[in-house]
Amino acid sequence: MAATVRRQRPRRLACWALMAVLLADLLALSDTLAVMSVDLGSESMKVAIVKPGVPMEIVLNKESRRKTPVTVTLKENERFFGDSAASMAIKNPKATLRYFQHLLGKQENNPHVALYRARFPEHELGFDPQRQTVYFQISPQLQFSPEEVLSMLLNYSRSLAEDFAEQPIKDAVITVPAFFNQAERRAVLQAARMAGLKVLQLINDNTATALSYGVFRRKDINSTAQNIMFYDMGAGSTVCTIVTYQTVKTKDAGMQPQLQIRGVGFDRTLGGLEMELRLREHLAGIFNEQRKGQRAKDVRENPRAMAKLLREANRLKTILSANADHMAQIEGLMDDVDFKAKVTRAEFEELCADLFERVPGPVQQALQSAEMKLDEIEQVILVGGATRVPKVQEVLLKAVGKEELGKNINADEAAAMGAVYQAAALSKAFKVKPFVVRDAAIYPILVEFTREVEEEPGVRSLKHNKRVLFCRMGPYPQRKVITFNRYNHDFNFHINYGDLGFLGPEDLRVFGSQNLTTVKLKGVGESFKKYPDYESKGIKAHFNLDESGVLSLDRVESVFETLVEDSPEEESTLTKLGNTISSLFGGGTTQDTKENGTDTVQEEEEGPAEGSKAEPGEQAEPREEAEAPAEDTSPPPPPEPKGDAAPEGEKTAEKDNGEKPEAQKPVVCRASVTRFDF
Repeated sequence: MAATVRRQRPRRLACWALMAVLLADLLALSDTLAVMSVDLGSESMKVAIVKPGVPMEIVLNKESRRKTPVTVTLKENERFFGDSAASMAIKNPKATLRYFQHLLGKQENNPHVALYRARFPEHELGFDPQRQTVYFQISPQLQFSPEEVLSMLLNYSRSLAEDFAEQPIKDAVITVPAFFNQAERRAVLQAARMAGLKVLQLINDNTATALSYGVFRRKDINSTAQNIMFYDMGAGSTVCTIVTYQTVKTKDAGMQPQLQIRGVGFDRTLGGLEMELRLREHLAGIFNEQRKGQRAKDVRENPRAMAKLLREANRLKTILSANADHMAQIEGLMDDVDFKAKVTRAEFEELCADLFERVPGPVQQALQSAEMKLDEIEQVILVGGATRVPKVQEVLLKAVGKEELGKNINADEAAAMGAVYQAAALSKAFKVKPFVVRDAAIYPILVEFTREVEEEPGVRSLKHNKRVLFCRMGPYPQRKVITFNRYNHDFNFHINYGDLGFLGPEDLRVFGSQNLTTVKLKGVGESFKKYPDYESKGIKAHFNLDESGVLSLDRVESVFETLVEDSPEEESTLTKLGNTISSLFGGGTTQDTKENGTDTVQEEEEGPAEGSKAEPGEQAEPREEAEAPAEDTSPPPPPEPKGDAAPEGEKTAEKDNGEKPEAQKPVVCRASVTRFDF
């Protein structure tokens, strides 16, 4: 009986240990049972939450509105956000900041900085020589960078979500425009860190909109590919996206719906704000004309009056979308003089004629990047507030050649709802129905390096090499490996954007520098001296384009291999215990294999990087590590085995000869990265 008790005691201890682990996990999740999303638009933001019992709900702000102005007013001892800040724009226009996202990640000489100064001359922009960026000079004592202002707003959005959820929230998914480059995405992440938010993902707003559309129409998605175009014209920009929906077979969950971003086109400055600025200028001209001969000052020199005119222009634009004309009225516009003028829709359309001509541009860009024709698009769906302008719809309908435009989606809240669904899917506290999202990188990224070559005996020259890491419209998240096979000393390589020929001259100027960073490697020569008798497999640089579309260099290592004989070893007690516990929880004894293999692109070859585009219907999951060696013209080595498994070729030899195989075991020596900042 005593022996029986001793046999049961370990089982009881194991059960108690398991319960303790589960309890610890529950306690860890207890303060993160709610997640939020922030759809950060140019003019307003929408916040949504998911918590137990409240699936996907838009947060109401303190004024019980579903959207909040992206406006911050900064004074010496107090701050105002949202509607409170918007009401302060007239009283204190210099301290009220709007549309500051247009300055994120921009250097001082960027055309968008000059455009911001022209649009909002009341703001004083200072220059930060260390970062080469600008900041808002509120007063001699107060100055804030655009990232700091954004962090304040994100912190305010969290407070709104926490009040609505009645519990603390720290996990969030934030939407960003699809055309944001690396610098702009990192600026948003920096702002979120300053706000104390844990960003589960930066999701492109067009992808979030497409996800929301697909989630609520899951039953309509089948194995037949459906191509849907989303035309999103907001306050600050316009983005056109082509999305393919279909069901695909996944590794873990069987047949599941999938959305794949096929093509993207955009116009950074085409939006409702530019229309309002045209209207404001028109109203200012009428007011000056009315006071002509009274020796009055130009209304454009009065920031408060211009703030009033911009607010009236916003209201006028909205009303003219439903009416042929309207009377603009402002009490005490300047010097206690009232303003009243009639504006017709025809006048408004004439003011914005050149803007309406740019409406088809993003459509053509999206079709070109997707390599598709309009006949393949089943439906065009409108998103964004500025698409309510009748002339925009008229021009777009003519451009796409459809009978009608789709309006069966909430143009204001679709992105927020899609983002919060993604937040719930990424959170450990919720379980949602799987929906495969395959986003695409708009800007290609490549690695450039220079090395000496001997083309003729005794004649050496420099050869410049380029290797594409992530090609245009290639899926992400994705990992890639570049292997340098002909270096045995310290060297440098550059990480740059690839061919941006699809951008116009002005867009290229706004884009900024095409160099992401320069990587300087040290310790390469020392590693070769340390392992002189080993076979070098090159210097491997591991890159990662994560779920947020942010590129990072994980590590760089020198790899050497030698042949050693495997000797059978007695399985240790701990190993046996580990295998037993694994089997109790449903784990198998087979080794884990990588979901995706490695690709090899030699330095001397000019081949496209793998994992760039997949045909509709294929479920090509993001590559865990796609390898693109940069040198050596010999055939690529087989993928390295994982665990104790022998390579494929050695398994064959074992079957043929019946002899004990030899396993290649690599010895890895890492090279240090001395400089790497994007």
